[in-house]
Amino acid sequence: MTTPPGFTAAGVSAGIKRHPAGTPAPLDLALLVSERPATTAALFTTNRVQAAPVLISREHLERSQGLTRAIIANSGCANACTGDEGLAVAREMAFEAARAVGCPPEQVLVASTGVIGVALPIAAIRTALPAAIAALGPDQGAAAARAIMTTDPFPKESSVQVTIGGRSVSVGGMAKGSGMIEPMLATMLAFVTTDASVPRALLDRALHEAVEHTFNAITVDGECSTNDCVMLLANGASGASVDESTYSAFADALRSVCHELALGIVRGGEGATKLVTVRVTGAASPADAKKAAKAIANSPLVKTAVHGGDPNWGRLIAVAGRAGVSFDLTRAVVTIGPTVLFRNGRPFDDAAPEAAEYLKRADIVVGVDLGSGSAGSTVWTCDLSADYVRINADYRT
Repeated sequence: MTTPPGFTAAGVSAGIKRHPAGTPAPLDLALLVSERPATTAALFTTNRVQAAPVLISREHLERSQGLTRAIIANSGCANACTGDEGLAVAREMAFEAARAVGCPPEQVLVASTGVIGVALPIAAIRTALPAAIAALGPDQGAAAARAIMTTDPFPKESSVQVTIGGRSVSVGGMAKGSGMIEPMLATMLAFVTTDASVPRALLDRALHEAVEHTFNAITVDGECSTNDCVMLLANGASGASVDESTYSAFADALRSVCHELALGIVRGGEGATKLVTVRVTGAASPADAKKAAKAIANSPLVKTAVHGGDPNWGRLIAVAGRAGVSFDLTRAVVTIGPTVLFRNGRPFDDAAPEAAEYLKRADIVVGVDLGSGSAGSTVWTCDLSADYVRINADYRT
């Protein structure tokens, strides 16, 4: 996230996360600062239950006309469903960060992740902010990425370089997310930066396009969080400007970063042991293709079969048939890896051992041709294990 020049970050412990006695306090407060006001595009959860930081960040982007100097984010508490007190805390987080950075409060965005319905201790954040300011550096992106983790098994970062107008441009980012993942406009938390100068309209367009094929094409459990957001900041420090003639190069770089972050979220899904690529082809429309792919990716029966290494093609065909899209069984095809298990109404069960061997891999591909057209879609998910149940059965306790 701090690969693009002009951005610094920090990750510190504010004491928000609980931890066993005698163990080091985990990082739980992240700060991202742009040396100059950065043009900003953002997408937020489509859940009608929206956390206080989502509401305040929306408000600030409108008031600042899309200019941002800093993002303050915490883990360990979602500050969601906390009423007027939660809104006051989110505003106070922005105010305190703005005072420390030296900018108007509306140029600070806020993000939180963790348990819903718990009051966020603003005193702890206020106390930890001086340490975060002191720790700011261009080499502290990794600490910030750890500070936003909840049940994530590892931090997620990515960056790329691209040449625009003869100048080198960087795009970098970090994300967190492991459970409650089917974004429907964003992901749990994602922050992306670039040192290109990008007009707000183009920046917004690039973010929408990138998210549609990355964060909006992943699912761990089909759950949409109250706190989902993805924020993109462009500070122009490189001197390179993006316009219509150079848009595709920038958009490709942005999509590449978002793709790596999105796959990291799925690889780190709660209890996950496999990354599953679901490819649907032969759909009557792109919308049908994505709807069927999401249905397959979210099916507990499909996900548990994958986890157990069972090449049960019947589960794939059954989900495709109930997905509510155009489907022709007589022309349908089901594959696991390179192995065809069903085609044109006929099963190929003699190929099951080959498919079972393939399912031992950590990265697998399953495919369904709906037999109804030429459109396709790819969605990424993970398997469903007993560890997912264990993690979520006692998440609060």
